Amino acid sequence: MIRSAGVVAAWSIAMALSAANVQANPVEEGAAPISAGHRSSFMWALPAQAEAITPLPDLLEPVLFGKRKRKRQEKAAICGDLDIQGENVGAVPGRLNGCGAQDAVRISAISGVSLSQHSVMTCETAQALKHWVDKGVQPAFRKDVVGLRVAAHYSCRTRNNRPGAKISEHGRGKAIDISGFILKNGDVVTVLEGWKRRKTRKQLEQVWKSACGPFGTVLGPRADRYHQDHFHLDTARHRGGPYCR
Repeated sequence: MIRSAGVVAAWSIAMALSAANVQANPVEEGAAPISAGHRSSFMWALPAQAEAITPLPDLLEPVLFGKRKRKRQEKAAICGDLDIQGENVGAVPGRLNGCGAQDAVRISAISGVSLSQHSVMTCETAQALKHWVDKGVQPAFRKDVVGLRVAAHYSCRTRNNRPGAKISEHGRGKAIDISGFILKNGDVVTVLEGWKRRKTRKQLEQVWKSACGPFGTVLGPRADRYHQDHFHLDTARHRGGPYCR
């Protein structure tokens, strides 16, 4: 028994189209029945014009493909959001005091945009990343971005790897570094080179600015020598509001 509502709907459409075609073009008296090998999915004689009707399998294929795709998305959805794809990691321990994350996730894609390396972070950070991709990155690049180059994600270390410094937000699963944007045509706009060019710099400045808010800390080429080739984004909260340089 066919149970899928989508399949039943497609079958009904095909039946309606065929019925309408038969009414408009009745079979002539004495017409030969259609052979078993005929492309029509129905077992009664139809006029020659019926060959133009889309075969039932062709009608069902988009429905079935869409259902399979959605099931894959639902299976990989995390943080309660279908647009955030990856897997649950759980507790992540840290070798340094202050490192580690609870209920961490490993992200593979955000809103259809793939990450160059699957990245460990908290759901709060993943949700901020999604907001940035949807409202900042895609508008800046005219919805042409298909991938993000990840320079760093979770890493138990101090800020800028300096001895004695405070634990980086990377060590808490609250940060991600993005070094480039992969476009549909295969081009890659990197922070390092793109910031030097007039056209892409304008886009990158828009991207940098849009991150300020969803993320509590946003650092780029203007910040210091450590961030010339990437954007550092983290969800730490500051008393005076977002810190963006």
